[in-house]
Amino acid sequence: MWMPQTSLKDICRIVNGLLKTALGPPTGSTTTLSPVQDITFRHESVKCLVSIINSMGSWMDRQLSLGGSYLPKTNESDTSAEKTESLTPNGEEGAAFDNEVHPEGNPEVSDAATLEQRRAYKLELQKGVALFNRKPNKGIEFLISTKKVGSSPEDVASFLRNNTAGLNETMIGDYLGEREEFPLKVMHAYVDSFNFKGMDFGEAIRFFLRGFRLPGEAQKIDRIMEKFAERYCKCSPNSFTSADTAYVLAYSVILLNTDAHNNTVKDKMTKADFIRNNRGIDDGKDLPEEYLGVLYDQIVKNEIKMSADSSVPQSKEENSFNKLLGLDGILNLVTGKQTEEKALGANGLLIKHIQEQFKAKSGKSESVYHAVTDVAILRFMVEVCWGPMLAAFSVTLDQSDDRLATSQCLQGFRHAVHVTALMGMQTQRDAFVTSVAKFTYLHNAADMRQKNVDAVKAIISIAIEDGNYLQEAWEHILTCLSRIEHLQLLGEGAPTDASFLTRSNVESEEKTPKSTGLSSLKKKGTIQNPAVMAVVRGGSYDSTSVGVNTSGLVTPEQINNFISNLNLLDQIGNFELNHVFAHSQRLNSEAIVAFVKALSKVSMAELQSPTDPRVFSLTKIVEIAHYNMNRIRLVWSRIWNVLSDFFVSVGLSENLSVAIFVMDSLRQLAMKFLEREELANYNFQNEFLRPFVIVMQKSNSTEIRELIVRCISQMVLSRVNHVKSGWKSVFLVFTAAAADERKNIVLLAFETVEKIVREYFPYITETETLTFTDCVRCLLTFTNSRFNSDVSLNAIAFLRFCAVKLAEGGLVYNKRSELDVSSLPTANEDASNGVTFNEKDEHASFWVPLLTGLSKLTSDPRSAIRKGSLEVLFNILKDHGHLFSHSFWTAIFNSVVYAIFSCVSDKRDTYTKNDQSSPVSASPRPEGSTWDSETSAVAADCLIDLFVSFFDTVRLQLPGVVSILTGLIRSPVQGTASTGVAGLVRLAGEVGDKLSEDEWREIFLALKEAATSSVPGFMKVLRTMDDINVPGLSRSYSDIDLSSDHGFTNDDLEDDNLQTASYLVSRMKSHIAMQLLLLQVATDLCKLHLGSFSVGNISILLEIFSLIASHAHQLNSETILHKKLQKVCSVLELTAPPLVHFENDSYKNYLSFLQNALVENPSLSGEMNIETQLVGVCESIFQIYLNCTELHSAEQRPADEPVLHWILPLGTAKKEELATRSDLAVSALQVLNSLEKVSFRRHISRLFPLLVDLVRSEHASGEVQLVLSNIFQSCIGPIVMQQ
Repeated sequence: MWMPQTSLKDICRIVNGLLKTALGPPTGSTTTLSPVQDITFRHESVKCLVSIINSMGSWMDRQLSLGGSYLPKTNESDTSAEKTESLTPNGEEGAAFDNEVHPEGNPEVSDAATLEQRRAYKLELQKGVALFNRKPNKGIEFLISTKKVGSSPEDVASFLRNNTAGLNETMIGDYLGEREEFPLKVMHAYVDSFNFKGMDFGEAIRFFLRGFRLPGEAQKIDRIMEKFAERYCKCSPNSFTSADTAYVLAYSVILLNTDAHNNTVKDKMTKADFIRNNRGIDDGKDLPEEYLGVLYDQIVKNEIKMSADSSVPQSKEENSFNKLLGLDGILNLVTGKQTEEKALGANGLLIKHIQEQFKAKSGKSESVYHAVTDVAILRFMVEVCWGPMLAAFSVTLDQSDDRLATSQCLQGFRHAVHVTALMGMQTQRDAFVTSVAKFTYLHNAADMRQKNVDAVKAIISIAIEDGNYLQEAWEHILTCLSRIEHLQLLGEGAPTDASFLTRSNVESEEKTPKSTGLSSLKKKGTIQNPAVMAVVRGGSYDSTSVGVNTSGLVTPEQINNFISNLNLLDQIGNFELNHVFAHSQRLNSEAIVAFVKALSKVSMAELQSPTDPRVFSLTKIVEIAHYNMNRIRLVWSRIWNVLSDFFVSVGLSENLSVAIFVMDSLRQLAMKFLEREELANYNFQNEFLRPFVIVMQKSNSTEIRELIVRCISQMVLSRVNHVKSGWKSVFLVFTAAAADERKNIVLLAFETVEKIVREYFPYITETETLTFTDCVRCLLTFTNSRFNSDVSLNAIAFLRFCAVKLAEGGLVYNKRSELDVSSLPTANEDASNGVTFNEKDEHASFWVPLLTGLSKLTSDPRSAIRKGSLEVLFNILKDHGHLFSHSFWTAIFNSVVYAIFSCVSDKRDTYTKNDQSSPVSASPRPEGSTWDSETSAVAADCLIDLFVSFFDTVRLQLPGVVSILTGLIRSPVQGTASTGVAGLVRLAGEVGDKLSEDEWREIFLALKEAATSSVPGFMKVLRTMDDINVPGLSRSYSDIDLSSDHGFTNDDLEDDNLQTASYLVSRMKSHIAMQLLLLQVATDLCKLHLGSFSVGNISILLEIFSLIASHAHQLNSETILHKKLQKVCSVLELTAPPLVHFENDSYKNYLSFLQNALVENPSLSGEMNIETQLVGVCESIFQIYLNCTELHSAEQRPADEPVLHWILPLGTAKKEELATRSDLAVSALQVLNSLEKVSFRRHISRLFPLLVDLVRSEHASGEVQLVLSNIFQSCIGPIVMQQ
């Protein structure tokens, strides 16, 4: 364009002058022009304005086409073909192949081949290469048929990658980007041949792209980049969250490379821009800024060479490459940027420079012309012209009915929209588009004329011609199309959408006429359809729906005008209307996203209309999604971000019919989308199916939730081989269904899950690990079903089935995968270090959710579920435990097995806390009913079976297992405590012969800790009895016969005291029972393995017996407490705590252990001085017996106590106690009688006074006297005789 040195003021004067002429003389002024001349003059002015804006657009289009006319693919292809075809057998170029032919790779060419054979081979190879460089598919077929290349995709990929035969790199890229089955397999093999392990991302993509040029079609690039991202993530699994991140970053790197090394790009992308552009691409999170900064520096400093042998100038090639691929638009999608108010191709410095030139030369009188090539200069002209042009076109179109004049105005609108849209002038563009849309009069159809129909046609033309640049203006255009369809529907007499979108469909059908044809309307001259009447009344352009104001009469004239106007709309057929939507396939990346956004807004407005809801745009959304589903995944994902929010919003609509319609539409799209193959580590399918999940979780409609379950079931079962990342959404839907309040939804979902697990399990485990986690979580949710216990139990059975399938597939920890588990602790580490699963290991992550899920299920309140989950869990571990390594077993025990018994520990800890608080406020935990004795028995048996079965592997877990069993013993529930005793004895019996000294020590220390840990808290609680005053205990204890309550009743004690006393009685009984059970365990272990115990272990056992016996004696020494409890029990009609029995049993077991140790291991007994301890225990027993007879030994009698010369008879209570203790005294006497003579003589000085007191005391059993007589005869008599 040759632009004269004309100021913008001059341009403004010209346009404003034309505007004034077009508008005509002002009202009240006079003119010499005749009316015909005035109209002609106006029309010519409009025509001039149209010519001006048209010339601007034509020059702009020409300049843009010149800037992007270079097509590198065509030029390079032709050049390569000509070069290859010019190779002749006699030429020097042909000799270049001599060193590249490998006869050993082809059986037809051997070392003995003749020169002619070698030459023929080369010629045939050259022919195939030349054919490839023209038509890659044909070339590969020829090379395979002549056996120059193997027929497998791997062979072809190797041939292309090595490229020793002169293949054109552009054609290699084109071939790799093809979508046909064989080229696609070749591309996958080609990419899989690269090993990116240890490479950073920039180095990897540079290494990848050096062997070929990216093709010129965005779809082809998408397929290659998608596979590259998958391969990179496989080689570097810890680099990104998913392959989606690598995929988007690959595009960003290519765009940065073009931006940084294109000389025509003046406004270069900075490092901050690059970092900002890539925010949130790592699954919603940001990549480290340092990482992106290093990547930016690598690309900027060292260009990625797409083609090493390209002879095309750099700037032109890259600019053409960028436009050819549409990467500018894709970058805007990646970064979220918009071309707001920015001149196309403009540079701020260039514009400033041109302005300065004009300003400097504006004072010169001569006409100077400047050649302008940058379209940025056009922006200034448009900025001063657009306002007058808009006014001229609008006023003329509004006031004139002349077809030629209105046609000129609409042409002007079209040219103005074209220029402002391409220049990125959004405000001006929207003003022109809105004006045309208003002039369609579709919002007031009764007043439409031919010029308004022409405006509709102009709107459609604008949509087709300038759709790539309309952005937000699409909303106005699509609103017009929606209104056109509505009017056409009414003209055909078809029922409105509202007739089936209302809640009471039957009533609507009765009230709405089924058909009101156009001919019928003309004949009757009246309309009864409310929707038609609303349209006739009309409304404002900006109203949500036409005819919102339902009040007001409709005149016959309005009706007739409306009918005639419907005839005018016949000029716009369905083809023109649908062409806009079909043409969406040709919109660029940014435009299609803007188109979908606008269409979603229009559809939402249609559906939310209070008087006339419609589904026209909703159906078009489905069509658009079908049309554009084959776009590159990066663009499609942005489209789906918009559609996903739309489907969720409409799917949660209160209008059930609308929600059902949209969910079914989503199902159709999903079925089509699942036909596309998805590579590993991607998340496209999951994003696509996410609306189903959100609506399923949030919808209050039973019908919608059931529909979603049916839709997902149908999709999965029909497309199961294509489901990859979509499994996550599938199981999330079924998980929500499993927790649904409707039984039919639960059963329907479980039926599908059952089929998936039974028949399609391999498809689940071939994708990412979290998919299997979601499956397990889904089954676990079904176990909580309250509708059908069979569903719960079947879900547990399927969890075991999952374990079997996992084991069959080899997805286990084993020796072959030692490298995979190197990060886990070794088996030599202590089990108490809190080892947990390493989620990063693929094999472990398959087992972790399964095992931990079952572990949590063991605390279910339902008995059948608890026992079922326990059995299934331990059966899984027993059946497949041989495949687990030591480290994995350690993790299983810490995270799964011990977690099962945590409820027992929780109850014990709570009970201990209650011990230290007021017993009045103490109450059992609700979990007590969860872990009943039956469940505890099942759990303990399973644990011991597992430990015994894998003892050699898990023996380091012995302390933990013993701790669990002793915890059961300490349980306040008697059945659970007995289970712990039986379990510990059984464990020792099964593996006792294999236990080392240290392992036995762990068992005994655990028993000791269990025996002593609860004593302090128990004694503290017991002290609360001191504050309770029991009447009748004020007299001397010797005067009280406890067999009578002396009139003591409930009225003598307060209710709180009674409650406290009752609790103490119960607490004491439980405590005594636990101590006796520990004694039983220790005694049973001694009977089985006493001979194999070391000195250290026997010492611990002695401490256990001694501590328990001392504790029992201490309790019996609390005389006042004892008597209070007996009185309280008498009043409350409770059995008294067995304190005497506790003391007798503890001493008897202590005595028995010492005697057995003395007899079975004399040498060890001598070393540990067992004999002395045995005699000491006998002394204690005799003293306890004598205290019961109220006869103190000489050593214990106070010095001032008078010597009794006679003994009073014992009371009834004392006699009963003495009878109870007689058996213990007899046992002690028998032990002494069994001592060797020498041993007895050694201790006679300590024993004789006690024996004498026994002779003097009263006895309840003659057996004591008999044994005493034997001792005096056989032991003491010989000693006396020897003296």
